[in-house]
Amino acid sequence: MSIVCVEDYEPLARERLPAAVWDYIEGGAGAELTLHANREAFDRISIRPRVLVDVSRCDTATTVLGSPLRSPVIVAPTAFHGQVHDDAEPATARGTAAAGSLFVVSTMSSRPLADIAAAAAGPLWFQLYLLRDRGVVVDMVTRADAAGFSGLVLTVDTPRLGRRLRDERNSYVVNAGASPANVRAGLPVSLHERQEGISGLAATARDIFDQTLTWADLAWLRELTDMPLLLKGIVTAPDAALAVEHGVDGIIVSNHGGRQLDGGIASLRALPDVVGAVAGRCPVLVDGGVRRGRDVFIALALGADAVLVGRPVLWGLAVGGADGVEHVLSMLTDDLEHTMALAGRPSVADIGRDAVD
Repeated sequence: MSIVCVEDYEPLARERLPAAVWDYIEGGAGAELTLHANREAFDRISIRPRVLVDVSRCDTATTVLGSPLRSPVIVAPTAFHGQVHDDAEPATARGTAAAGSLFVVSTMSSRPLADIAAAAAGPLWFQLYLLRDRGVVVDMVTRADAAGFSGLVLTVDTPRLGRRLRDERNSYVVNAGASPANVRAGLPVSLHERQEGISGLAATARDIFDQTLTWADLAWLRELTDMPLLLKGIVTAPDAALAVEHGVDGIIVSNHGGRQLDGGIASLRALPDVVGAVAGRCPVLVDGGVRRGRDVFIALALGADAVLVGRPVLWGLAVGGADGVEHVLSMLTDDLEHTMALAGRPSVADIGRDAVD
């Protein structure tokens, strides 16, 4: 079968991955209401095309926090790429750069930050979970800075993991070869030792994540690095306003791919309120459910500066390594360009609120 759209990678990836790893990647929290709501939110939006517009050349290029990109499609932070492909995050970095995109590397990456940076020919941001051991946090941020990462993304919606029932049913644990390479303080054995009915990752998060994280901690993080600071996990206007008041450089509207609070608002539905509260004072990005170029177009029309894509990148990595990652991202960009042409919006700047209904 020819691969002609991003979703064609999904069944091929499923065939290649162990069932528990597949469930870890694809699953959400609880009854997975928010997981499905993310996708459904895009399907409820219609595009209003303009006609008699010169679309002989449609330009998808944009710049996000100083990084020029082929399109406003960015690789979201996802953990444990070593479970998906032997080359892990370095392969993702190579594929991302080949597609002219930006890779947000997870705290829970399977390879050291320096190794990922060495493989990357494009921009990198570092996604951070604030851990109880602040020494580990300092070490990771310092190493990201030294490796040339150009952004710090603090995840703020994860004081603990959501109840991911697929992982509990599978007694999910991470294989040693995919273990987080950058959390050097000695991870709990629960990450790797199987216990019936328990997610090893959730048990580990309870042990190492700092549940006392508040707005006051942003000043401490600012002292560690000059990298621009983005907050990932904002879904309300009041929190967006607070983020701007605290001087953040960007906001990522996200419900963690439906993996945290089940029944939480879909990211796309939350986007307009956040954009309104920010009022242009910093970039606003969004993730959750992006599978097609029309999805990217819709997010841009609703005020996003860029979108982040998670699961489809892992599908591409599982099937084709770096080439698969590049293909997934390039297909999204090409599909966005096609949508722009048929919608009569020849540049990213032309995609305004009047483009959708």
